Amino acid sequence: MNQITDIESRKAEHLRVCLEEDVQFREVTSGLEQYRFTHCCLPEIDRRDIDLRTTFLGKSLGAPLLISSMTGGTELARLVNTRLATVAQHYRLAMGVGSQRIALEQPHLAPTFAVRSLAPDILLLANLGAVQLNYGCGLEECLHLVDLLEADVLILHLNPLQECVQTKGDTNFRGLLSKIAELCQKLPVPVMVKEVGNGISAPMAKQLIEAGVAAIDVAGAGGTSWAKVESQRAKDKKQRRLGQTFADWGIPTAECITSIREIAPSIPLIASGGIKNGLDAAKALALGADLAGLARPFLEAAVESESAVEQLVEFLIAELETALLCTGNTTLSQLKSSGALQRI
Repeated sequence: MNQITDIESRKAEHLRVCLEEDVQFREVTSGLEQYRFTHCCLPEIDRRDIDLRTTFLGKSLGAPLLISSMTGGTELARLVNTRLATVAQHYRLAMGVGSQRIALEQPHLAPTFAVRSLAPDILLLANLGAVQLNYGCGLEECLHLVDLLEADVLILHLNPLQECVQTKGDTNFRGLLSKIAELCQKLPVPVMVKEVGNGISAPMAKQLIEAGVAAIDVAGAGGTSWAKVESQRAKDKKQRRLGQTFADWGIPTAECITSIREIAPSIPLIASGGIKNGLDAAKALALGADLAGLARPFLEAAVESESAVEQLVEFLIAELETALLCTGNTTLSQLKSSGALQRI
């Protein structure tokens, strides 16, 4: 019972730390600032003709944006997920929920994740730590989580650094690739793999694709450092020091996108990690990502109000449309092929 209570407490503490403490990377950035669009002063297009619609894993989206996986398992998380899902439905955005492990261990908290009734048409992503496949979770549990959420996709998140810094973290990652491959074969929905802010390298992406993973979210370095989050939470000096030592560990988001695209031109790819606005999102898309994911900006807005989430989406869409207009493109595919993004 104490372990279950500890998990719920950890969920609440994660939210508090992310909202109140300095948990951003100190020196490492997303790498997107190293790129600049070539300005087109006479685009010869009407902004009203710009079309941000796209598809991802067979689902139609109103814009290439993902409300990245964040939370669940507490009453505040229920409120956050409710507000995010309502807005996601209105704008037809993709949305992920936080790790659902707690819903397996405390079934009465499953409703804090359940948002399908509010967002019947969105691309909705269930979520479980891949390492839990070594701690009692298998096909049956994954099916249960997908069914609970009525999800279109299951995310398996990879977080070895976070587990190392987290007090009593789950650090047995042995043999997971073969278990992921088996899950990809047997689960009736696509399996997507993501990091949690330290990035996925091209060689690792290649192995994951060969294992049958349907999509990848690079979740690169440059945004929230979960080593710093866990360091802030740690009760003992060793764990606090470990988190600070590895606070800047990881592969920048831009590097993840470009390196993975070189070896896998067609894998559905999400860019997250340090994306703060629609211009960052446009750069990530031009580099080869299919969607841009944001977490902390959506979390901060959702804690404030549903209207704050709506306002954030409007800002992001306006910034994306402005980037397209000022590079002379009306569609995302044109932006990707335009060559307008240059490294500086």
